[in-house]
Amino acid sequence: MKTPTLMKRDFVAINLIDVQDRLRPVSEAGINSLIASITELGVMKDAIHLRQLKGGRLVLIAGGHRLEAARQLGWTEIAAQIWTDVTDDWARLMEVDDNLAGAEMNALDTAVFLAERKKVYEKLHPETRQGGDRKSHKFENQTDMMSVSSFATATAEKFGMTDRHVRRMISAGSRLTQLDLQQLRAAPKPVTLADLQVIAKASSSAEHSHVVAALGEGSAKSAAVARATFVAQSSGVKPTVKDPVEDAYKALIALWARAPKAAKRRFVDELASELDAMLNAAEVAAA
Repeated sequence: MKTPTLMKRDFVAINLIDVQDRLRPVSEAGINSLIASITELGVMKDAIHLRQLKGGRLVLIAGGHRLEAARQLGWTEIAAQIWTDVTDDWARLMEVDDNLAGAEMNALDTAVFLAERKKVYEKLHPETRQGGDRKSHKFENQTDMMSVSSFATATAEKFGMTDRHVRRMISAGSRLTQLDLQQLRAAPKPVTLADLQVIAKASSSAEHSHVVAALGEGSAKSAAVARATFVAQSSGVKPTVKDPVEDAYKALIALWARAPKAAKRRFVDELASELDAMLNAAEVAAA
């Protein structure tokens, strides 16, 4: 297999660049942040990376947000580093590392990118996979640090994360399908690492699908709540519905009971007019 070669650095017409099979869609927030930076500095700090296929077609490897920001700014050309003899796996690894190292990503995208990095790296270096041939000459002479330490540890060092965090992210990201990603990215609230860990622990495909759908639709405030609802329904038990008013009332009573008399007097004095108005309204309603 040939080694990927940086053929040239050049300005490339934006309309000649193909964008396909990306791990995540570009975000408006990311694009707007780049546009603000470019407007302030007058330049785009980093070039994008392209692979040139046979026939001359140029395909984006890394820099989706940079490319879209340039389009929205009305640019016709963009600075690019153009590579040849590139495999799909090598291109994917560059895309992953470019995002992990430089992009502001949420928990969902970070989990997906780390899981993809592990999968692609082990395809490129099968001797580093768990159970691989660690006595082989190829393994002994492998200079990349991935071959002499665990993937999680090496990735943690590379991107400034903890080993435990990387392992949790990989575990969560590796269990998500493309349909899961579509639903979770449409969720009204950002999906957290805690949510992803709950999804990863689902004991069946039905439970997995229920939790993902509930988060995507916004019908559950967290994956833990969605999972508890699924388990209760599967067991024939009606899930407990919390009453926020009742919860607030109980919290107020508990605080009142613990408060010293001086604090209670001050509370009544400061809220006297509001309490009188509420009492009068209650008397009118009862009449």
